[in-house]
Amino acid sequence: MRSDDPSATVLRVSVISVLPSAVADQIAAGEVVERPASVVKELVENALDAGAHAIEITILDGGRALVRVSDDGSGMDSSDAVLSLARHGTSKIHTSSDLTGVRTFGFRGEALPAICSVARIEIETALEDGPGTRVQAAGGEPAIVVPTQRRHGTTVSVTDLFYNSPARARFLRGARSEWRAITEVVTSLALTRRDVRFDLAHDGRRSMSAPPATSLRVRTGALWGVEHADALLDVDDVAGAIQVSGLVERPANVGTATRRIFLSVNGRSIRDPGLLRAAEMAYRSTIPAGTRPSLYLEIAVPADSIDVNVHPTKAEIRFQDRWTVERAVERAVRRALGTFDAAASMGRSFFGGTTVPSGDTQITESEILAPQTDDTPLFQQQTARVAPDADGTASIAQPLEPERLRDDYTVPALTQLRRTYIMFEHDDGVVLIDQHSAHERVLYEAFMHDIESGAANSQRLLLPFTLTLAAQELEAFDENKQYFDRLGFEIEPFGGNALIVHSVPVPHPRFDAERCLRDTLASLTGDRASAAAGRHERLIATISCKAAVKGGDVLSGAEMRALFIALRDTKLPAHDVHGRSTIVQLAWTEVDRRFGRA
Repeated sequence: MRSDDPSATVLRVSVISVLPSAVADQIAAGEVVERPASVVKELVENALDAGAHAIEITILDGGRALVRVSDDGSGMDSSDAVLSLARHGTSKIHTSSDLTGVRTFGFRGEALPAICSVARIEIETALEDGPGTRVQAAGGEPAIVVPTQRRHGTTVSVTDLFYNSPARARFLRGARSEWRAITEVVTSLALTRRDVRFDLAHDGRRSMSAPPATSLRVRTGALWGVEHADALLDVDDVAGAIQVSGLVERPANVGTATRRIFLSVNGRSIRDPGLLRAAEMAYRSTIPAGTRPSLYLEIAVPADSIDVNVHPTKAEIRFQDRWTVERAVERAVRRALGTFDAAASMGRSFFGGTTVPSGDTQITESEILAPQTDDTPLFQQQTARVAPDADGTASIAQPLEPERLRDDYTVPALTQLRRTYIMFEHDDGVVLIDQHSAHERVLYEAFMHDIESGAANSQRLLLPFTLTLAAQELEAFDENKQYFDRLGFEIEPFGGNALIVHSVPVPHPRFDAERCLRDTLASLTGDRASAAAGRHERLIATISCKAAVKGGDVLSGAEMRALFIALRDTKLPAHDVHGRSTIVQLAWTEVDRRFGRA
């Protein structure tokens, strides 16, 4: 029959067909069962949902040969054991409205059927000690059900993962890599459910034994040692309906050990780069660039403000108002860092404490503002001026507003040691402040305020000076010129590799603008911070370091008092911009022990 005949009937074979159920199940299983660690996660979460108080996990060959999870939960009867292997068989939800505020780990009814479609599975379960049920299935084939005797609870054994999916099996990694992923999963669940005992063994060797713990710190100590746990800082903050708690690494310890991350929302361990970045933002200016802290954070939000039904693995959450949650996380961590040592082991009492040792002095706003006879105070308010010295060079006076005191303020008697440390006596011991680190912190926060507010103080020089730079230094200046401008520098090209400086900020009377610029540009050579925020933070940190008083500089009594007060009023007084401590305490108990009095 001719194809152009309009009366002709063209027979066409359909190119679309419905996949066999076994093939469809194997494809769908890929979203839930990616590797042995996925199997462990789903089985342990089922055990937790069943009310288990103790969970034992046994692994062979990185989970490729065997994953077995035993629990002492509620168990199942024979019919429920069979139904647990059926697609979308669940006891967690019944209607779509139940998805709002779901608190159980599982609720889709997909985990066990997905595992069964790509592995051999055996379930032993009983409602109480005695008669129970054993169910065996593989590859989605009909289950074999036989009675058995066992204790109450459930044991699920998964063997030969991906035995019927060779394409998937080829993507499994070595036993060591798979085992590492399993330990990460179990660790997260152990941190989430601290009321449950976890035991984990691999190839006959026990690797984890975590008894029930009363707190996150105790559980962390059981997993990685008491010393590690004791070195972490407490986080506990509330912002409206959002509560953030947990533990974070001290800035001074960041980069010295393995980094560990744990995030949970409403008791569910998750992966969320946005929340992680928010927490790391709180460390801004306290740790060296390129280092990242360990974080153990638990976030509680209203149940109806999140959606946990985003992905079958339930490792991702959609927030109704993500920005608010991220800001709450950043604030909580920043507050924990801000009170570190100054509120805990060292206490904010250092900066206005309860009991004042004898010999302390009262200092008021009028005293800070008044002229000093011993020396120009480091933060004393003066009329900004530039005048030539005897040798014809320009000296720069202090133009910045002083740290103003709202009330009379008690400042302890301060003593300078080795021209480097400021020492005073406190109720809890002897306290040392590193004058350079402390001043660096003060200047950093002042410069950050100036550059973000656009209100930098600048002083025009009577005698401008020139800088002749190397090509790389000139490139560093060009990349950061806008930030130099916002800090109060007025710098112009002066031919070739030379720059002429007309105006500079004046953070304090000891400020050597020429030396600061030379050292800063030399330090910035080769810096390739991509983000604008990262670049200006690096610049300000460098300038703060170069502009701060140095170890070896003699400070007057007025300068020490002014520095003490200025450090008190910073957001993060315990650390300089490199993450080093600004404050160190030698406790009286340690002093007594050294002298044999303890």
